Amino acid sequence: MLHCIDWNGLQAVEFAKGDYTALLIPSVGANLVRLANTRLGAEILRTPAADEIETFKSRPQIFGLPLLFPPNRIADGRYVFEGRTYQYPITIEKEHNYHHGIIKGLPFVVSKARETEDEVLIECRYYSNAGNDAIFCHFPHAFKCKVIYKLSAKGLEQEVTFTNRSEQRMPVGVGFHTPLCIPFAGGEASDYVMRVAVGEQVELDGRNLPTGRKLPLTEQFSKLREEGLQVTDCEPIEAGFTLREIDVDGKPYRGALVENKRTGVRTFYEVDDRTTYWTIWNNGGHVPYCCPEPQSWTTNAPNAADPEAAGFRSIAPGDTFSMKFYLYAK
Repeated sequence: MLHCIDWNGLQAVEFAKGDYTALLIPSVGANLVRLANTRLGAEILRTPAADEIETFKSRPQIFGLPLLFPPNRIADGRYVFEGRTYQYPITIEKEHNYHHGIIKGLPFVVSKARETEDEVLIECRYYSNAGNDAIFCHFPHAFKCKVIYKLSAKGLEQEVTFTNRSEQRMPVGVGFHTPLCIPFAGGEASDYVMRVAVGEQVELDGRNLPTGRKLPLTEQFSKLREEGLQVTDCEPIEAGFTLREIDVDGKPYRGALVENKRTGVRTFYEVDDRTTYWTIWNNGGHVPYCCPEPQSWTTNAPNAADPEAAGFRSIAPGDTFSMKFYLYAK
């Protein structure tokens, strides 16, 4: 199933395959605001309610699959690369930081939409250039961003690709602020735990920027690697981590998962090897979601003492940078 609908005043694409159903809003960052496994009754992502549409438009990062470019924070909204100064607006006044990028709320266009017996594929594109100034005024590179969603009986595969269409090397840092629903299929918050492939904890200062120190996991955060940690209806969590695979069902696993301990149903968020860093944030701890945020670079990587070690990347004119993610329940 694949069709366009009006969804609370926004044009949306609704599609389904197997036990999965999804809802995409191209005009707000190509955000996939719903993914559910109907057989298991599992709502994987936080979906805006009818009375939250204005909040979704102004803060798309707390719903669905919001694309962050660049991810998380940039100190003072500024960094220098190859002699060029990149200056972004200050979006967190108390920290004097820029955060979460601009592309998360910008309009994409659906460039492909097709259904086969095995899958539904939807491709969305955004072009930045001197005539499309929403990003270009702060990030003066022409580029193409392409997001592809493939929905099958196995779940969702998501790929995001940036292509440098400018004449200079282009910094590329990508992340997602993904709010996973907890509870996702009834029950109480205490029925659920989250596990994440975290390694060391990255020490953050009072501005939520890395200090450069990496610390052993605390007793609390060690649970993310082992039996799981309750991350909703609990104390606030806002922490950064390196990535190290965990063991899930006897196999190495690179990602996050949420498990209903009472029923055994789990939702999975797999990341590829371009992900090097996690931010975990539960918005104060008393909301029905928690965000394990995969990032291709460490927060504020362009300003790190060793940017390359912090995951900072750039691509040459004509080159591309891609990441893949997988979401499913079982």
